[in-house]
Amino acid sequence: MATVTHDKAVASNRLRSGLLCAALSATAFGLSGPLARGLFDAGWSPAAVVIVRVLLGALVLLPAAVLQLRGDWNLLRRNAGLLAGYGLLAVVTAQLCFFNAVAHMDVAVALLIEYTSPIAVVGYLWLRHRQQPGRATVLGAAIGLIGLVLVLNLTAGTATSPVGIAWAMASMVGGAGYFILSAHAGDQVPGTVLATGGLLIGGVGILIAGLLGVVPLHATTAASVTYQGLTADWWTPLLALGVVTAAISYVTGIAATRLLGSRLASFAALAEVVAAILFSWALLGQAPAPIQLLGGALILTGVVVVRLGEPDHDTTAP
Repeated sequence: MATVTHDKAVASNRLRSGLLCAALSATAFGLSGPLARGLFDAGWSPAAVVIVRVLLGALVLLPAAVLQLRGDWNLLRRNAGLLAGYGLLAVVTAQLCFFNAVAHMDVAVALLIEYTSPIAVVGYLWLRHRQQPGRATVLGAAIGLIGLVLVLNLTAGTATSPVGIAWAMASMVGGAGYFILSAHAGDQVPGTVLATGGLLIGGVGILIAGLLGVVPLHATTAASVTYQGLTADWWTPLLALGVVTAAISYVTGIAATRLLGSRLASFAALAEVVAAILFSWALLGQAPAPIQLLGGALILTGVVVVRLGEPDHDTTAP
């Protein structure tokens, strides 16, 4: 029977490995926004960037995935639902809905809504698996979310809309699905196989959405991509997006979730926002304000407190 690894007590070596994978994944994901911003300014649509990013990431991972399958192609058939769900929810829904939210509201507000996904993960584990959060988990969540608000540096008068909020909430659901499905071992589906299948399905899904006009789809190779003090050919940031922010980020994110459990991993992933701020500073010249640095410290504090609230016994789903 399929097993879902949820919030199990991890040995110290698993904890260290899980947090290392989570930090690497968050850092890689955090690089995606600043890199993509240069392509947007050069004339690429968000959907076009995402399509190239995820399909290139799948191509990079494909040889390793084939080796991990060891000729057991029936594994894909037995877990077709998991692979399709991961691609459509963790890739398509999370990214497509976020970009649609940004089209109707400020990026900071959309990010704030999307990154409430750890609360959705806690709620899912509570309702589906009867894993009621303890006081430390609730306290850590509150600290982390306060830190998130400070990192995003929200100011009065930010633009919102009912349509934008609806898209952002859908993106939050996709983000929660990313952590829940990443923790799902399925019929012992290797992490690289899950990431490759999800990225392939997700890339094709977003391509179809673009062709249907759900999101604008356009690209150009005529213009160079400019960052702070740096000009690059159009393919350079795309290569980094595919290899680093797709292939590496998804594989390490799945590994972190399977080592830490979906709840702790979802809170550790809040570090992605901090990484995005720092990369924006380096590549786009957007220096973080002191309040954002304070917010980053609170996010890390929240992750530590959530870890203290983790159960001391295995709580695997039947």
